[in-house]
Amino acid sequence: MLPPLFGGDDLVPDDTQVPPDAAVDEERAVPEGGGDSGGAAADPQKLANLQAQLEESFKRARETSERLKDTHERLLRTAAEFDNFKKRAVKEKEDIQRFGIERLLKDFLPVMDNLERALDHAEQHDLAQVIEGVRLVQKLFETTLAKHGVIGFSALGKPFDPGLHEALMQQESDEPAGTVVSEMARGYKLNDRLVRPAAVVVAKPRTPAQAAPATDGEGGGQG
Repeated sequence: MLPPLFGGDDLVPDDTQVPPDAAVDEERAVPEGGGDSGGAAADPQKLANLQAQLEESFKRARETSERLKDTHERLLRTAAEFDNFKKRAVKEKEDIQRFGIERLLKDFLPVMDNLERALDHAEQHDLAQVIEGVRLVQKLFETTLAKHGVIGFSALGKPFDPGLHEALMQQESDEPAGTVVSEMARGYKLNDRLVRPAAVVVAKPRTPAQAAPATDGEGGGQG
């Protein structure tokens, strides 16, 4: 009978001797936190946090959408108001062009009335009343123009001013050269702005008299 190669005790595995790799695998197999109970408790909390963040994001998105909608509506209202403003401006401009002189015309109607009266007197050959009527019409014209800021000015006897006067011609005169010696039409200003320059005649020095040409008898002894 052959003796045993190993002792009886060697055939029984020793639980205390575990390979190092096996020990590492066992440690990896165990979840962190010491078991399933700790991990299961953390998941609902994370889900709750994510749910809260999602709801907050949706809330902000709704608020942003409402603000954008409100801004869009305001822009539409502003565009509509601006369009109405342009239409009103165009209409007002047309009204000014058509009726802007209405007040001026109303003020000049009495002038026309007096002119018609003067013409009536002229037809009746009442010369004195015609002259008086024309003077009244002229005075009323001046008063009405002044009411609207239009003032006439005379240039007669004043030095020629190209900013106020329009020289129609020059005339020999004993007055200093450049002096207005005749006025063909008065000038007018509207609130100190020149509307029409005065049409004037300006003085120039007289030319010296030319010597009389020699007669045929003078110097006749020659030849």
